[in-house]
Amino acid sequence: MIPALNEERALPYVLREIPRPPVRRVVVADNGSTDATAAVAVENGAEVVHEPERGYGAACLRALAHLDSDPPDIVVFLDGDYSDHPDELPSLIQPILEGRADVVIGSRATGRRERGALSPQQRVGNAIASTALGLLYGVRYTDLGPFRAVRWETLEHLQMCDRNYGWTVEMQIKAARQRIPYCEVPVSYRRRIGVSKVSGTVRGSVYAGAKILWLLGRYAWS
Repeated sequence: MIPALNEERALPYVLREIPRPPVRRVVVADNGSTDATAAVAVENGAEVVHEPERGYGAACLRALAHLDSDPPDIVVFLDGDYSDHPDELPSLIQPILEGRADVVIGSRATGRRERGALSPQQRVGNAIASTALGLLYGVRYTDLGPFRAVRWETLEHLQMCDRNYGWTVEMQIKAARQRIPYCEVPVSYRRRIGVSKVSGTVRGSVYAGAKILWLLGRYAWS
């Protein structure tokens, strides 16, 4: 599943490197793009759904609704800007296939990172959020990375609802609260093609940080 907003340049690289098998279907959730993102996705063999409401979570929820009629065993979330390495997908899903975890987070913090791929605000934000997850929920994470794999049945139990910046941390919080088995695997990370819709702007960074901290507190005291 690939949420995408104006990723016509990067998306062909992403889609061509997704290993098939094990991947059966690729769904691109076009989040109100003003370029040829949707057309490029179709040309490269992906299914396209449209979610005009801007927001990472909104795009993910729309794609999940599309999959509901013919659900997969595992859903892999992948960014459309070519910062992740799609060819590492088999190692990401391996803990699920082996029955060791139901949620697997690709950790950029423990993997190989191209210099400058993670902005200073991303590194600081991930460190703060990971520490808070440990203190509040007793789980050990190093990243809130977007490249992640989740068993479909687990996603249904998580009842995801965040429609914007809090999607990744909501998943990890709810998995911790429900004591769902999880793990991290190191993943590689490179400079994205284009500009980040979140960390690439001051407004996006501030909003994302505030939303993540708010969710951490909200679920801790609910």
